[in-house]
Amino acid sequence: MTKENVQGAGEDEQQAQSKKALKKQQKEAEKAAKKAEKQAKLAAEQQEADEDDFAKDRYGISPMVQSQQKLDRALVRVQDLTPEKAEQQIWVRARIHTSRAKGKQCFLVLRHQQFTVQALLAVGDRASKQMVKFAANLTKESIIDVEAVVKKVEQKIESCSQQDVELHVERIFVISQSEARLPLQLEDAVRPEGEGDEEGRATVNQDTRLDNRVIDLRTTTSQAIFRLQSGVCQLFRDTLINKGFVEIQTPKIISAASEGGANVFTVSYFKTSAYLAQSPQLYKQMCICADFDKVFCVGPVFRAEDSNTHRHLTEFVGLDIEMAFNYHYHEVIDSITDTMVQIFKGLRDRFQTEIQTVNKQYPSEPFKFLEPTLRLEYKEAVAMLKAAGVEMGDEEDLSTPNEKLLGRLVKEKYDTDFYVLDKYPLAVRPFYTMPDPNNTKYSNSYDMFMRGEEILSGAQRVHDAQLLTERAMHHGIDLEKIKAYIDSFRYGAPPHAGGGIGLERVTMLYLGLHNVRQTSMFPRDPKRLTP
Repeated sequence: MTKENVQGAGEDEQQAQSKKALKKQQKEAEKAAKKAEKQAKLAAEQQEADEDDFAKDRYGISPMVQSQQKLDRALVRVQDLTPEKAEQQIWVRARIHTSRAKGKQCFLVLRHQQFTVQALLAVGDRASKQMVKFAANLTKESIIDVEAVVKKVEQKIESCSQQDVELHVERIFVISQSEARLPLQLEDAVRPEGEGDEEGRATVNQDTRLDNRVIDLRTTTSQAIFRLQSGVCQLFRDTLINKGFVEIQTPKIISAASEGGANVFTVSYFKTSAYLAQSPQLYKQMCICADFDKVFCVGPVFRAEDSNTHRHLTEFVGLDIEMAFNYHYHEVIDSITDTMVQIFKGLRDRFQTEIQTVNKQYPSEPFKFLEPTLRLEYKEAVAMLKAAGVEMGDEEDLSTPNEKLLGRLVKEKYDTDFYVLDKYPLAVRPFYTMPDPNNTKYSNSYDMFMRGEEILSGAQRVHDAQLLTERAMHHGIDLEKIKAYIDSFRYGAPPHAGGGIGLERVTMLYLGLHNVRQTSMFPRDPKRLTP
């Protein structure tokens, strides 16, 4: 090929490329013009819509609340929306539980804690088409302020807790917007398990709930569980304070394992090691020796047990009691059982709304108890189990299945879910348990049960340093490790007894639930350390 030919070919190629570039530029220019035209059209439509939108000041996304101003505006709680408020104009703050657009209307269900109410926006003289569209597009779980008129309804709204009224919305402002994609749907999380299976609808498994606990705690069931649990603590405190008890606080970082054994968490403590308290017992007893007479404490208890059961946690809340008595440890049993009865009565009388809310998802029989509380001796319990076909020795400890069977037998015979089992065999109790003076095979110890599961273990403690040393040696315990404990009793100690109650178990069993993780706000077990 000659030099001229090569040059000509190169020019042709350049021309072709420049034509291509020109075409590309033209296309891009056309595209940009179309886009600009479209945006201008949308802006014009928006402007026209805004001009037509007479309600544009009545809805929208509020600026982030940074305490810029103090509004003289009272917000009414959802639970207070009753027919007595009919025709009143009020402001409410709540979450969007569900929303459903229907023609020129939008139905919202608003939720605050365990209470829900229906709200209605309809195109009219108070709400524009754009306002209804805005409300319909709001994401579930967003927090909103609404101004509305409370209206009585002719037909009960079965899907809401506030069944006799609805809100006719006149203003709606977003306070905090939720992301559109939720890790779990709240309506799935409150669906009874059986119902979900039958209808092929989703339910939420326990791990998903616990991984997304902040959302799960918003469900009406969770709200009810933990409000009732708060009631257990309050009733426990109030009852004991009325009985002359003193609330104490005890250390949770200790130098020796409180209960002995291997189920203790070791933590580094500067240049040495320390342990997380398995029980506040030593300190409760020291307070008795220091003449406080009756003490109680509410606080965390740690157990390094690799138990992945429905009723074990590695950290739980202990409701602990210790009390000096005059002549017989039954004085303490009577005091503890009366405290439990006062708690059961208080829950029954003051927390019916919560009990019914939980029952919708987890149905159970109402909790039954007697006054005075039924007290059986261990020998009687063994006889009942043997009569029911169980093979066991007189001094053998109760297995979990036998505890449950005994619970059923007691319920059939005495019609109570709460009872005390007294006089346990000495061999199955800790070294500090006082032996029975009339029969050395047994002890002055007791457990308390709810629906066939143990919620309290207690005993008269050995308050004599010499006998305590003998008992410790009998159990093969290193005396050097419990020296401080034994020394507490060398300077005169009143006879005393006590026990420890698991708060989460009490809540679980009172409500007839089946897993202690449902009643622990942020549970800790061998497999879970978050959130």
